[in-house]
Amino acid sequence: MGAAAFACLSWACFAPAAHAAPDAAPAADPTEVSSVIVTARLNPEDPPIVAAARKRLSETPGAVSVISRESYINRQTLALDDMLRDAPGVYAQRKWGGDIRISIRGSGIGNANHNRGLLLAQDGVPLNEADGYGDSQVADPLNTRYAEVYRGGNALRFGGALLGGAINMVTPTGKDAGFDNEIRIDGGSFGLAREHVAIARQSGDWDVFAAATNQTGQGWRSQSQQNIQFGSLNIGRSFGQDREVRFIVNGSNINQEIPGALTLAQFQADPHQSAAGNLSGDQSRNQRGLRGSLRTTWRLSDQLVFEGAVYAVWKDLDHPIFQVIDQESRNYGAFGRFDWDGQIGDKRADAFFGAWVRQGDLDSHFYTNVRGGRGALQSISYQNAKAVDVFGEGRVFVTDHLAVVGGATWGQAQRDYVSVAVPGITSTFNLTASKTYDWISPRVGLLWQDEGGNQVFANLTRSVEPPNFSSMTPTNVGFTPVKAQKAWTAEVGARGHRGPFTYDVTLYRADLTHEMLQYAIDNNAGIPAATFNADKTLHQGIEAALDWAPAKHWRIRQTWTWSDFRFKDDVKYGDNRLPIVPKNFYRSEVRYDDPRGWFLAPSVEWSATDQWIDYKNTQKAPAYAILNLNAGWKVTPSVSLFLDARNLTDKAYVSNTQAAVAWTAATATLWPGDGRSVFGGVTVSF
Repeated sequence: MGAAAFACLSWACFAPAAHAAPDAAPAADPTEVSSVIVTARLNPEDPPIVAAARKRLSETPGAVSVISRESYINRQTLALDDMLRDAPGVYAQRKWGGDIRISIRGSGIGNANHNRGLLLAQDGVPLNEADGYGDSQVADPLNTRYAEVYRGGNALRFGGALLGGAINMVTPTGKDAGFDNEIRIDGGSFGLAREHVAIARQSGDWDVFAAATNQTGQGWRSQSQQNIQFGSLNIGRSFGQDREVRFIVNGSNINQEIPGALTLAQFQADPHQSAAGNLSGDQSRNQRGLRGSLRTTWRLSDQLVFEGAVYAVWKDLDHPIFQVIDQESRNYGAFGRFDWDGQIGDKRADAFFGAWVRQGDLDSHFYTNVRGGRGALQSISYQNAKAVDVFGEGRVFVTDHLAVVGGATWGQAQRDYVSVAVPGITSTFNLTASKTYDWISPRVGLLWQDEGGNQVFANLTRSVEPPNFSSMTPTNVGFTPVKAQKAWTAEVGARGHRGPFTYDVTLYRADLTHEMLQYAIDNNAGIPAATFNADKTLHQGIEAALDWAPAKHWRIRQTWTWSDFRFKDDVKYGDNRLPIVPKNFYRSEVRYDDPRGWFLAPSVEWSATDQWIDYKNTQKAPAYAILNLNAGWKVTPSVSLFLDARNLTDKAYVSNTQAAVAWTAATATLWPGDGRSVFGGVTVSF
């Protein structure tokens, strides 16, 4: 978490509830491997619930993906970087523990820590705080049935208009989990041990899913120990076709040490080491959280379905870093959305429209860090956020194969901040400040589809992101005048299935004004951490995925992301490239599935271009290639084993960076990736 607190309210914290799953047939064999590529052609390898999700997302005139549990369950999947690795256009790289930098189209790359510019949600409940500043650590991939990825403006169904879009993880139900009982035990290098149990039941109109995960580990670097627990409960009651009420609760208890970023010299000397300040201050991130929602899906007529929910989120944070941050936050909200399917004149048409209201408040206390413990009180603040969004999108098929799409969202976000002077602390002050943002974001698009389900799409979308509390950096005279980030993004792409090939390719260009960028602390230059607005910047790129089945039992999966993010005629930085995201990033896996029940899958992760560390483009982190090997065996219909060996050559590489103004030898912004590791596990389903 950043030094400033966060209480939310932007687009990033506005997530509608997950699409309710229709009553599904029994799930397919969980050993079957599913693509992440969305096409309008049903995939016979998908379980029905996942196939239905792909079909639903294929109605979007833009870049979307669906990641099923089947695609990652037979490898070590500890956090969202493991789950999202095959999704085209998603840059998800681990810094430490469960702290993952997740960026789509350059969203949030100006943030030194945590998520911004991208909605992360589980069952529609935001993982972000109400101002859009959030964490990915609280999501357990083992308690996810599938994840929906909406890149860029294609997240309008979620009410948002963020540059990055949205990722929504859907909890299994008693009807679609694919098992009645499941026990999984896995572990391996760096002292990792994880135990997971789950049950799924259906009785008449009722169903229930419940799961728990316990995870401990020492980590590859020093000061990397973790102790984590997750829990999930999903109870549903059906009242007929497309009519149900569902109660979902997800909880987490996360305790993780923080090893810290390194200078280039430290990384080259010993990437295992941790930053001296992190060790002396016993820096860590410890949080407890609970998220709950009560939702309904109700078919009102043959043409109209209503989906609505109320939700509440509680989080308690104990975060020793440069100071000990003690925060408690409460977020809650409600939404309603109508899905309509019918005709306009003699033309086939469909639409969705709805509204979302939410509020979050956060109490923040900072203390002196005394070897990880609390010393003297340093500051007190209270933050409150309120927001509302009204949104809608419709399609009209002007021909049997071509649909015209139009939509818009109107939003308003309010931030209220109160700080209280602490006696004896001269840097504190009494302050009451308030700021309101409002905007309209239109969207237009085209979607063409042939009889085989192949599609071509194009769209133009406006995105708006108000600053969060951390970006606004209150002073004794009020908020720092940081403007909302705005962009127009155009994209064109194609997806589909031709013979042995399943493909998905998107080209996009986003012209941004007032992009929010953040300096890492640079002691030599005397520049404190602060968010500022760039004048004009450009984010453009290619997001491509190709699955190829060259022969029976063989599959080659490839994803390639080309990212060109840069300033545009900036008075200080000219046309310099923005740091952090490499220009070329490629993943490939070759998999053989033997009819006798075992599989073998070597893979490569290739960051093919050096990535800049600083805005002045004076220093780069080196490119790298990592070789991995995944294998598994279906011993019986109920018992399966897996082996996951990573970084086979024990390559020393930088998995993630932070941004600096200008690199110096003292600039500590590099996060080393893990060395050679081997993990294994057994799953028993019955």
